[in-house]
Parts: sequence; structure tokens; C-alpha cells
Amino acid sequence: MEDKMMFQPKYSIILANVGMCADRYMSGGYSSPYSIDEMFARVASVDGVSGVELVSDWNITAKNVEQIRKNLDEYNLKLVSVIPDHFGEMKWGKGAFTSKDSSIRKQAVEDTRELMDITAELGGNLISLWPGQDGYDYYFQGDYIREHEWFAQGVAECCDYRKDVNISIEYKIKEPRNFSYPSTMAVILLMLGKLGRENSGVTIDYGHAHVAGENVAESVALAKEYGNKLLHVHMNDNYGFWDDDMIAGSIHTIPFIEFFYWLKKTGYSGYISTDQYPYREDGRDAVNETVRWMDIFVELVNRIDDKKMEEIFKTGNACEVSAMLRNLMFGEQFCRKGGAE
Repeated sequence: MEDKMMFQPKYSIILANVGMCADRYMSGGYSSPYSIDEMFARVASVDGVSGVELVSDWNITAKNVEQIRKNLDEYNLKLVSVIPDHFGEMKWGKGAFTSKDSSIRKQAVEDTRELMDITAELGGNLISLWPGQDGYDYYFQGDYIREHEWFAQGVAECCDYRKDVNISIEYKIKEPRNFSYPSTMAVILLMLGKLGRENSGVTIDYGHAHVAGENVAESVALAKEYGNKLLHVHMNDNYGFWDDDMIAGSIHTIPFIEFFYWLKKTGYSGYISTDQYPYREDGRDAVNETVRWMDIFVELVNRIDDKKMEEIFKTGNACEVSAMLRNLMFGEQFCRKGGAE
């Protein structure tokens, strides 16, 4: 009997997800702060997690590399990626890679290169770049062609700096800018195709893609089709209006099953990381819930009969899809005979 290919993704947590969260209404935070050492212990307490992501300045700087190394070793965690803080300091307020100020653009590249060195020193190979302040707010404010070129040029300079560290770009359609660069999977794939750098790729944040109106499973397929560019995944959930960064699975079910199915179908082998900001919930417990939901999604997609799925793809019969999903989620006892089953 032929062995069935099983999907067994690796999980990581953004360190700040288990710390103290604040917003513009509760700027002092919704809970007491945790030290870096305490946050590492909280991440390590979540069963099945083998990696951690760090945000520069928040968690990691050139000055605390040894402290981070000690925690990675103590808890047997891999540094999955470093996220440059190009969004939380005043100097980035009007953009980093697309700032009108060439000195700011230069600093964004230099900061990213320094983080690439730190990442490699700690055994990592990925920079997950979220250019949160890059974009525009008003019509006629942005020089779209020039600013796209600035962004691409900055990414190219980082990619060329060292080929052993990948630059993975996390797209988002809005927030904090009303229009963000880059905004969608299609836009980022066009840029990467023109860029032509082997160590460049895409981070899919489920919430970002969902707010952009994407079917995120199709986004996975596009990244595979146009260069196999999916390097990293961030998991969260939202209602579709805003990037709420809620517990994955708390709102969506079927879209997540299809999303994980296409991660499996396209052979995705990178990490899947929580990216949540649980303001009123305990951060450790909230990311643990996301991981536990991901366990369920993985189990479900591994139970899908691939041959039957291929037959459904040939016809596109929505009734057969509905019956397959009911059976998959709830079992035959809830599936009355006589339908598409």
C-alpha cells in the first residue's frame, strides 16, 4: 500500500505575542510587562512549538545577542526570523524603504543588513520584512512608480548583502497607512519577478491577505506557481474588516482547512508562526489556542483523500465539496445518505 504524504508543519511564536500588548486607547498596556527571559519561558511552555520570531529593538538588538543566544539554547528554540522594526519609531513615520528622505531609505537598508548579520550569528536565515509605514494616505501623495522602485531597490540591496539570509516580504493592504506598499500577493510577486533575487520571497499573514479580499489558499497557490516564493506564514484571524490579530480558528474554519490543504499540496516546508496581539487575553494562552487549532487543521487535511479531492477538482461539484467537508469535520453520523456523498 502506498504511503500517504503527511503534512507536519513546524510552529513558532512571535516573542512579543506572549508579552504585554498596548493600543492607542490603552497606551500603557492591558497587562503587566514581561522580561525577555520570561517571554522565552512562556513561548517554550506551548507544546509543539520549536521556534521563535523576534522584533528588532523590542526583543533583539546588537547589544543583547548573548542573552538571546542563551535563551535559544536553554529552551532548544530555533530563531525562525527577525522582523525589523521599521514601523514603531518616529523616524519611520513617513516610510522606511519608500521614505521621501534618501537618508532614511539608506538607514532602513543598513539596519536590515545589520539584522541579517545578527540573524545568521544566531543560527537563523530569514528576515521577515513588514514595511508597515511604507505607503500613502491621500490621493496624489505618492509617486507610485518611483516609490515602488525605491522599495525594490532597497530589498535588492539587502538580498545582495548576503545570500545565506532570505528576505521575506509581508504584504498588507492597509494599516497603519491607508494604502500600503506592497499591498497584495499579486503586487509582491510582480516585484519579486522583476527583482530576480533567489533569496527573496513572501510572508503570508492570513489576516492581511483576508482583509485584502484574497482567498488565502489561492494566494499560496500563486506563490508556488510564480517562483515558489512562499518563505514564511503568520497565523491569526479576523472578521475581514481590520487586522484584528485574533486566535486562529476562532472565526474561520473551512477557509483555514483549504489554506492548510494548499500548504500541504504545494509542499510548504517552512515555519508557521503565530502573529497575534491578544490585548485582553493572556498572551501565552491565546497563542496556545492558535497552535491547538493548527493541530486540528493539520489533522483534517491529512485525512483528506487526495484521489477523491482530485476527482472533485475535475468536476468542481460544490455539492460534493460540501459533503466531503461535512464528513471530514463531523463524521459520517452527521452526513445523511442520498446526497452528494
